[in-house]
Amino acid sequence: MITVSEKAKTRIAQLMVEQNYDNTFFLRVGVESGGCSGLSYKLDFDNQSKSDDETFDDNGVKVVTDKRSVLYLFGTELDFTDGLNGKGFTFNNPNASRTCSCGESFSV
Repeated sequence: MITVSEKAKTRIAQLMVEQNYDNTFFLRVGVESGGCSGLSYKLDFDNQSKSDDETFDDNGVKVVTDKRSVLYLFGTELDFTDGLNGKGFTFNNPNASRTCSCGESFSV
């Protein structure tokens, strides 16, 4: 399961309003090869499900990921920070054995 913090939920809702997305859209989270640690996170809005998708609902947010990515993301919390040290979504991934300093890539 992928969980969504309250701050991330609020920011996701704001972005959906700004982009004029209706309730047919969901948050697509994934992992792809790349980044300085080997794997990078992907985060986007989508409204087209695929046959290999896994769906999670947490904190009122529908999160969809492909079956390959769920192996890397299981137990991850999606959070949002807006402090002085940076602003954006962060992945608190218990499966990551190493992350880069920017937090955008990881390895297992």
